[in-house]
Amino acid sequence: MESTNIFMSYLRMTQHMSQQFRTHFGRLELTFPQALVLTVLGDEGPVPISTLAERTGSANSTVSGVVDRLEKLGLAKRERSQTDRRVIYVSATEKYQQLRRKAETDVNGYFSSILGQMSPEEREQVAAALKKLDEVLLKQKNAGQ
Repeated sequence: MESTNIFMSYLRMTQHMSQQFRTHFGRLELTFPQALVLTVLGDEGPVPISTLAERTGSANSTVSGVVDRLEKLGLAKRERSQTDRRVIYVSATEKYQQLRRKAETDVNGYFSSILGQMSPEEREQVAAALKKLDEVLLKQKNAGQ
C-alpha cells in the first residue's frame, strides 16, 4: 500500500509540475524541453550536444531535435569546434538572451521560486528523498545492463 501511495504522489507531482511549466513557458512560446536546453545554454554554453543531453537527462537525438527547432526560432546556433572538427558546439543567441532578460526567469529560476515556498528543512527533506530515489534507480539501471 505504501508503494502505491508513493507512486501516486509521484504521478500527481510530475503532472502538476508539467502543467505549471507548460503554462509558464507557454507564455514564452517555448516547450519545456526547449526551455530546459536554453537554460543550460544560457548558464553553460557553448556546449556539445552530448553535454546538453547529459545536463537535461535526454538522449543525444532528442536534444538534437530540440536544437533544430531552437535554431529555426533564432534562439540557438551550432558552431563547429576550431580544434576538433568532429565536435559541434551549441550556444544560445542574443535573441534568447533578450528573451531571458525579458522573462526574468528560466527553468532553474522558476523551480527555485516554487521551492522558495518551502522551509529550509522541507527543501532538505525533498532533496534527500529525490537524491535517494535517483541513486536507487541508477543502481537498478546499472544492474540491468
